[in-house]
Amino acid sequence: MSNPKRYTVTSALPYANGALHLGHLAGAYLPADIFVRYLRLLGKDVVFICGSDEHGAAITIRAKKEGISPRDIIDKYHELNKSSFERLGISFDIYHRTSDPLHYETAQGFFKTLYDQGGEFEERTSEQYYDAKFDQFLADRYITGTCPKCGHHEAYGDQCENCGSTLSPTDLIEPKSTLSGEAPVLKTTKHWFFKLDKHADWLRTWIKDGQLEGAAHHDPKAWKKHVVGQCLSWIDSEEGLQPRSITRDLDWGIPVPLNEAEGKVLYVWFDAPIGYISATRQWAMDHGKDWKDYWQSDDAELIHFIGKDNIVFHCIVFPSMLKAHGDYILPVNVPANQFLNFEGRKFSKSKGWGIEQHQYLDTFKDFPNKEDALRYALIRNMPENRDSDFKWDDFVEYHDKELADNLGNFVNRVIVLTNKYFDGVVPEVELKDSAELAELRQLTHRLQQEIEAYSFKAAVQTLMEISSFGNTYLQDVSPWKIFKEDPESEAIKRCMFICLQIVTVLSGVVAPFIPFTADKLRRLLALPVLKDGDLAQLNETLSESGIVLPIGHKIGEPELLFAKIHDRKDQSRLALIEAQKAQLEAILEAEKAEEREPLKPEITFDDFTKLDIRTGTITAAEKIKKANKLLKLTVDLGFETRTVVSGIAEFYQPEAVIGQQVLLLANLAPRKLRGVESQGMILMAEDEKGALSFVSPQKDWGNGFTVR
Repeated sequence: MSNPKRYTVTSALPYANGALHLGHLAGAYLPADIFVRYLRLLGKDVVFICGSDEHGAAITIRAKKEGISPRDIIDKYHELNKSSFERLGISFDIYHRTSDPLHYETAQGFFKTLYDQGGEFEERTSEQYYDAKFDQFLADRYITGTCPKCGHHEAYGDQCENCGSTLSPTDLIEPKSTLSGEAPVLKTTKHWFFKLDKHADWLRTWIKDGQLEGAAHHDPKAWKKHVVGQCLSWIDSEEGLQPRSITRDLDWGIPVPLNEAEGKVLYVWFDAPIGYISATRQWAMDHGKDWKDYWQSDDAELIHFIGKDNIVFHCIVFPSMLKAHGDYILPVNVPANQFLNFEGRKFSKSKGWGIEQHQYLDTFKDFPNKEDALRYALIRNMPENRDSDFKWDDFVEYHDKELADNLGNFVNRVIVLTNKYFDGVVPEVELKDSAELAELRQLTHRLQQEIEAYSFKAAVQTLMEISSFGNTYLQDVSPWKIFKEDPESEAIKRCMFICLQIVTVLSGVVAPFIPFTADKLRRLLALPVLKDGDLAQLNETLSESGIVLPIGHKIGEPELLFAKIHDRKDQSRLALIEAQKAQLEAILEAEKAEEREPLKPEITFDDFTKLDIRTGTITAAEKIKKANKLLKLTVDLGFETRTVVSGIAEFYQPEAVIGQQVLLLANLAPRKLRGVESQGMILMAEDEKGALSFVSPQKDWGNGFTVR
């Protein structure tokens, strides 16, 4: 790990037009919080920046549709998301807003510097879609239509979310305004474009080789492969990087600071990342710091935590803006996560599929350690290099088997036995060093290396390995057995002393991951809550003597660390989980109902009586050549044998259907299929996926009987 004087760590500014779900938490906020908490515990100078992204077309569209102001929307969701982050222990140093006057000043100043320098922008006059009914130009997301590349009917003016193609509004087939629903008209307007294409060469070298202006900037091997791959695919695509419009004709946003740009605002992708800078400026003013030390000093390192949908903006666009400005440092890493799905599907607010941060906190309000239970489950399943899937069954397993049975059980036994054998006082032993303490050092070192490599899932598994090591050691010695024969045994003292050192180390290294549990652990050990630099001190003491909890220290009384979900005496926690699973099952059932084939037109009883449906048994079956879907069946009707051609070959092998009882529509007019005369039709049920199943009478029913 490098050792800069300062760290500037950012998490993607969440869009303030809705509540955030667990996928957002796992993508950009929880991993950043782990890393920042770790840095603080090492005594590093770090500022952790985030805030609400409060401009853009989506907020404007929603405000117009709901008949309210954009301010009403952003105020609601800024406060909701800020509160949810705080309740989950996401420890931002500041959670700012892009609607703040300081951000307006910062963004306009940034634009003006680039404009005055010359060479970074170009002006273009073009035709842009305009909604005559709403009397306004339409931003890309205000326009939908059919994608010219895949035919998706709900593509946006900037991107088709079905095939991922980047589009322009004029590419769409049959475009329409999302405001009025009517076809927009083209109208001439002028905009400013950032010359992103001029930055392609240095960007390629910087991303691929870690070199900036001929000098080493960062280790490119430390960047995730999917981050580098996505960036290079943009830079080296057939079209290459293109100038990007940075202004829009909107009435909600930051006004472009030019006399000739009346009625135009900075495009949200340009103004939002500058929000990191304005937030740092506000934090610095609030704490007597110089914000430039964190953004414009060579002894600071910048790290962006984002989801994979923001890679291009944070690795190509924003770095180009920073370098074009000339005074700013560039990120040394952008450890973007992939996407978290929910029970096998994408999160969907409209379908109720998933759970939002505040919903989880409110629903699980009576669940002990609800914050850390969620944090831990998300870390164990973090989508660091590929998409992953949150499942309630996994949540239960991680909680009960790892947090409760492993970590909680070990801590509880150590606290209980220390109080039982030594009145809660760390026993006196002659111990210069031991194999156990050496193993503890090795595991602790590995865990911290994994955090520094942004491998948080591996790090939390190493955390459990430390706890497992303690459990195994305690079980191998079994001091409770020795105590029956020799209560004064030195082996008991040695065992409990080492176990107390392990628990103390755990109280430090769990803090970045499950901070609420760390506080509880410290209380059980009668130690003060961790403060900045304490992990560095613990590392030093562990390295020198291994004695991180001194002889004679009196610990606290036993207290259960984690109450299990599967508990025979208390079903309340399991009931919460089952209720969540039941909600999802209800959604699936409702979707199945919606997918049922609609009823055919009404018929009379006389119509039905014309159908002659008979019971029968398949006695022979074979495939029909050059017909992948067809089987030739011989059906015994009791009084005669029929040949039937049936389209079931995709679902049944010939040998598997011999002996199958069926219902046959016997008075259907014969029809030749692939040269074989079919003398009836087998009745099959078809599900929503097109799978087929035989409709048949009860087992051993006779052949030739009528279905009435």
